[in-house]
Amino acid sequence: MSLWRGFLERIGFAPKVERSPISVFLLDDDRRRHEWFRKRFKGDYLEIAEDVPQAVEVLQHGVYDAIFLDHDLLPEHYKSSARDDERTGYAVAKWLAENPQTNRASYIIVHTRNADGAIRMVEILRDNGRDAEYVPFPFLEHKISRYWQR
Repeated sequence: MSLWRGFLERIGFAPKVERSPISVFLLDDDRRRHEWFRKRFKGDYLEIAEDVPQAVEVLQHGVYDAIFLDHDLLPEHYKSSARDDERTGYAVAKWLAENPQTNRASYIIVHTRNADGAIRMVEILRDNGRDAEYVPFPFLEHKISRYWQR
């Protein structure tokens, strides 16, 4: 981006370029976050899963530009020090890592507040060649608005 265009965008005079709709997958058990994502991705295709089996089923049959994964999916995980990876977003990250041809080109963002779980998820994904990063939920608005600007 040129300096001139950057300056015009900052002061609100650059023409907005409408992007094509994208396909987004969300794994999160919090229905308030479902609404939050619907607002941010209005006009895009958004598929939502609330648990591991549902997420794997949806991911097997869909193709997504972006995949958002939460770690703590059940209330008992929110303050737990136990991993219990089989029922968390880690299980979905592991499944994606073990199925390299499924949604190969998807950009994966782990958006949990659980930093330890997020780091383990990103590690397994990156170790298996996936494009993944951790963005804590409070910073997700900025990431979405910059990366998938409408």
